[in-house]
Amino acid sequence: MVKYEEEPLDAVFAALADPTRREVVKRLADGSRAVTELSRPFPMSLPGFMKHLSILEEAGLIKREKLGRVVSCTLLAAPMKEASEWLTRYREFWEKRLDALARFLYHQEETQSWHSPRPRSDRRSRSSANSTQRRRKSGARSPNRKC
Repeated sequence: MVKYEEEPLDAVFAALADPTRREVVKRLADGSRAVTELSRPFPMSLPGFMKHLSILEEAGLIKREKLGRVVSCTLLAAPMKEASEWLTRYREFWEKRLDALARFLYHQEETQSWHSPRPRSDRRSRSSANSTQRRRKSGARSPNRKC
């Protein structure tokens, strides 16, 4: 089995793919917090929560520090900045493409006159002969109708 080395940006996006880890990042944006305080709102065991913190730490998104008996987590900005720059490049690319499409469609609308079909009430015969409307058959079953 081939084992590839994970790129830092891949690790950041993989870490942020989980809603629990995104919520941890959101809470740490307000400042450093103790692990026990961070884990309180999540319905999981402390060892399960610590696995989430390990993934965030391996991605470089957080730093853990032990002061006495308290382990605190701090959010690190550099990986988020790299992810933001990567997303910005592609946002700009797609905005340009969509703007070009909008200009093309606007130009098409100006140069082509679209004919809408006439309403049904205007569809009358142009012949001078009188014609009667055909009687429509009912779909209801009658005693004479065979199954």
